Amino acid sequence: MSLLQRLEKQKEDTSVGSPFAKSVKIDPWQTLKNKIHNNVIRSLDKLPAGGVTSEMLLPFLQKELNESQETIPRAERERIMQEITDEILGFGPITSLLLDESVSEIMVNGPYQVYVERKGKLELTPITFADNDHVLHIIEKIVAPLGRRIDESSPLVDARLKDGSRVNAIIPPLALNGPTLTIRKFAKEPFQVDDLIRFGTLTSNMALFLEACVTARINIVVSGGTGSGKTTTLGILSAYIPADERIITIEDAAELQLRQSHVISLETRPSNAEGKGQISIRDLVINALRMRPERIIVGEVRGGEALDMLQAMNTGHDGSLTTGHANTPRDMLARLETMVLMAGMDLPARAIREQIASAIDLIVQQSRLRDGSRRVTHITEVLGLEGDVITTQDIFRFEHGSFRPTGIRPHLYERLISAGQELGAGIFG
Repeated sequence: MSLLQRLEKQKEDTSVGSPFAKSVKIDPWQTLKNKIHNNVIRSLDKLPAGGVTSEMLLPFLQKELNESQETIPRAERERIMQEITDEILGFGPITSLLLDESVSEIMVNGPYQVYVERKGKLELTPITFADNDHVLHIIEKIVAPLGRRIDESSPLVDARLKDGSRVNAIIPPLALNGPTLTIRKFAKEPFQVDDLIRFGTLTSNMALFLEACVTARINIVVSGGTGSGKTTTLGILSAYIPADERIITIEDAAELQLRQSHVISLETRPSNAEGKGQISIRDLVINALRMRPERIIVGEVRGGEALDMLQAMNTGHDGSLTTGHANTPRDMLARLETMVLMAGMDLPARAIREQIASAIDLIVQQSRLRDGSRRVTHITEVLGLEGDVITTQDIFRFEHGSFRPTGIRPHLYERLISAGQELGAGIFG
């Protein structure tokens, strides 16, 4: 069965009257909208080359509506004009969500179900697409200008919008609900540490300590689950790097928005139609070491690149930053051990743990709580290896709804003082 046949079957399975239908609201003006849309596109082809604006579209839309001989209420008329404008100039039904600053994530689960995340909570929206083909068209409209493609032979894609928002799309035969689109939006203005303090993600003392650690070239891993805010925290920590240092960032889809002037951004590349030409994060980490970096920032380690990152941290590239998926600081250390093994090197467990213990100085654990809020639940120092166990100690902790220092002065405090970062022992309780 071809991709188009699969999509047609999916459309039949979710049509009104089908046992698979889920309260689908059919737009009575859909046929008229399709006709006007096609006519306007043909009319625009006659215009001189250049950018088309909503003001240029208005007379064409009004003309088509007037000639339709349909009695359309004023509110519906304005809605139809706006939706056709969004279809031509934007990304169809989700254009308004992309413009809504209160929305942090958009999740299109097939044509008839669109969720958004607001303040860490998921909400079902009344927005729908016409059918599977409509969703597929919007996905293609997003990824085509980026040099990516999506079809039956390559049914999933990662990309980013011009504003840096991260896009993931997956279509049948892999997605059984129909074409599925997930967009993680970026704030127009990157969050500052004051924003995180205001949101209650961490305290001012925790922020001062982290600023001192970044400035003093402490190696830091930001750990947390999906959607916990790791990348946001990583971006804020990166802002503490002095402006005169050469920074190289390595990401799957470039998200970090650094304000320093000397920043080199590297991005992975998927394989082409022939299955060749893939450039992985590991390839970029190895290459970055030849680019005279003073700081290496890896958006996320999830495989064999962990070994190269640890070796870089252990061979003079202090002050490196990265993120990883884990639920606790101890889990993050175990995951790093697993990722090193994924590099294909037959290393004994003790040798791997020695690499981890000597490379990683600090783990910043972040979590998203049930109420949707995001909190830095642990700031944990990695002390070293005792026997076969990596020892750690918490410096700050979030417990019973409040932040508190543990009262322990970190071992790396002497390094902070040597780097001119005098905090005063009182900050640790």
